[in-house]
Amino acid sequence: MEIQAFLNHLRSQNTYDNQIAHIEHIPPRRASYGELNEPLRAELQDCLNEHGLSPLYAHQAEAVNHTRRGKNVIIATSSASGKTLCYNIAVMQSILTDPGTRAIYLFPTKALAQDQLRKLHELFSPSIVPAEALATFDGDTPRSERADVRRYGRVILTNPDMLHVGILPNHQSWASLLRRLRYVIVDEAHIYRGVFGSHVAGVLRRLRRLCRLYGSEPQFILCTATIANPGEHAESLTGLPCEVVDNDGSPRGWKDFVFWNPPLKDEKKTARRSAHREATNLFTDLVSQGTRTLTFTRTRRLTELIYIYTKQRLQEESYELSRLIMPYRGGYMPEDRRRIERELFGGQLLGVVATNALELGIDSGGLEATVLDGYPGSISSTWQQAGRSGRSQGESLSFLVAWDNPLDQYFMRHPSDFFQKGFEHVLVNPDNPYILRAHLLCAAWERPLDAIDEEVFGGDFVQERGVLAQEGQLRERRGKWYLAPSISYPAQSINIRSSSGENYAVVDVSTGSLMETVESSVAFFQVHPGAVYLHQGDSYLITRLDLTNHLAYAEPTRVNYYTETKEIHDLRIEKVRESKILGEVNVNVGDVQVTIDVVGFKKYRQFSEEMIGEEPLDLPTITFPTVALWFDVPSKAISRIAESGMDFAGGLHAAEHAAIGILPLFALCDRNDIGGVSTPLHPDTGRAQIFIYDAYPGGIGIAEKGYEMITELWEATLNVIAECPCEDGCPSCVQSPKCGNNNKPLDKAAAGVILRELAKS
Repeated sequence: MEIQAFLNHLRSQNTYDNQIAHIEHIPPRRASYGELNEPLRAELQDCLNEHGLSPLYAHQAEAVNHTRRGKNVIIATSSASGKTLCYNIAVMQSILTDPGTRAIYLFPTKALAQDQLRKLHELFSPSIVPAEALATFDGDTPRSERADVRRYGRVILTNPDMLHVGILPNHQSWASLLRRLRYVIVDEAHIYRGVFGSHVAGVLRRLRRLCRLYGSEPQFILCTATIANPGEHAESLTGLPCEVVDNDGSPRGWKDFVFWNPPLKDEKKTARRSAHREATNLFTDLVSQGTRTLTFTRTRRLTELIYIYTKQRLQEESYELSRLIMPYRGGYMPEDRRRIERELFGGQLLGVVATNALELGIDSGGLEATVLDGYPGSISSTWQQAGRSGRSQGESLSFLVAWDNPLDQYFMRHPSDFFQKGFEHVLVNPDNPYILRAHLLCAAWERPLDAIDEEVFGGDFVQERGVLAQEGQLRERRGKWYLAPSISYPAQSINIRSSSGENYAVVDVSTGSLMETVESSVAFFQVHPGAVYLHQGDSYLITRLDLTNHLAYAEPTRVNYYTETKEIHDLRIEKVRESKILGEVNVNVGDVQVTIDVVGFKKYRQFSEEMIGEEPLDLPTITFPTVALWFDVPSKAISRIAESGMDFAGGLHAAEHAAIGILPLFALCDRNDIGGVSTPLHPDTGRAQIFIYDAYPGGIGIAEKGYEMITELWEATLNVIAECPCEDGCPSCVQSPKCGNNNKPLDKAAAGVILRELAKS
């Protein structure tokens, strides 16, 4: 595509109002190559030569050399750098030298597994392995084919969910695989963070434990986007030391990365034009010009909305053009996902709107442009999504459309902090007691626990095994711990992608059919009574939520609004883990008990984002233990606020909102992964406090990371407030869309006083 011509076209439109906040010109990079310490088998080398995959890039050669020395490896290089070949070479070389070799490939999504299966067939079948030796095994695999997968499969492509619930609990049926397992591939390892990553760490430890039972000790090869702590992350996931390969030798083409900031729409500078409308306009313009484009959204709802908006716009221009775009997200039926994937990979579609399900290493067929509707929550994910375009050495264009929140606006004002800042740390917590206990129960189902399992599960194994025994879930007999007779198949009730094990079924009342499922941990926020729920471009109104049977009843509707919940959060301190004094400020991290009440929901008009109403909700209180950081307010700030007649409670509230909004800058998390509470007088401390906590039972490490980098957090939060052009506070700095108190009280000026004094500490 002609990038400069397209940007000039955008600038010439009536809707252009200086939205281009920054353009980063990313120059092309030439390839650097490496040498293997030992030659590959001739058949494999010929295969690589035939497909133009030789010579190897520097990082590919380094990774292969490590694996051939028996090392566990994590490859941390850029999107489209050829990481897949690192593990494919190791596996195919092993199959050629030992035909009994087996390998498990773990991918976080079914779409990625399907794409990689297609590539394996294209590259290595039948010259290296017969077609039946390569197979996917997931929830979409027909039951009639599963026996053949177990019998003939040498390379099994699956996901952590299926490993957790399908393979490990039924390991006797997979004995041949586990006995000969040589390699475990963990692709897109940066996705395994937070609760999901902590669960995956438990699943991988259970896999290692069963491999020992069958006499194997597989090597692990992990691939990840560029992150700050690849070696630490690999060891947290697998429980094993790993060699880090991060010297990226791959070439890249020219890319222009545009930071696009929706214009302010009022004189007081308190609100910006809808980012979703801006993303829709860019997507529509790109598709209209024949540019193959992928637009990423943050939520399932936004995927549907932007698809609807763009389709309507394109229909005005050309009905045929409007048929060349599709939405893609989790929750769709398998046959729908496969069809959209085929059409995208095959080039039949000009554009797709997707959640991060298509962020990963899928070859999406030579895309020329990407549009990101909102900062994805991490620098790593941003580059992964932007890297979906320009995967060859040609030119490409990416847009990051800023939302009206502190972190997005921070990057619009400080683009160098994005393009020059180091990548974030990925956080997982395999020792989270709730997650560890869940996997100990699963492990006990697979094989009774014994003392040697501490080597696999770590130092907290004995303590958490004791808790389960006290609760009557485990019973000890002759030095082994067995599941209580009342517990059957525990893996089935544990959802490794959330903190809760059960799902709510969303039922279309007009047909009586199941549309999709929603995790129970988010059901009160997504399928509460009165919620507008979107499915493949169609709107449904949730008329009833059955708490007993976990059913949400959805009725087809035509409305021009969407809904968002309002929540009130509170917490009590259970235990202080660690404290430090900075200046006169006491900073703590410790265990807390959080309560959340979903008290109502707001209705926002589509496109304009105008709030058109709100309604109350009466739902049960959500209570869970977690980890929080909290800190005092300097006495000088309290005095100055009092002398100036500012609102102290409003200042605390505003500072809390802004800090929550900016914390993802330091920890690889989403704003929804954390919560906060502020109060002029907390009953447990007797003083004014600001709390920030992990929004998952047991915690996942975010609060600890914030505690570690508290000074940087204060400084960045102060910058957000000081640099925002509004007078009294807005969504770009101190307002929160989910505040149960309707963002009252808020005092931006008082928050500035508090943060200036904190930053001096």
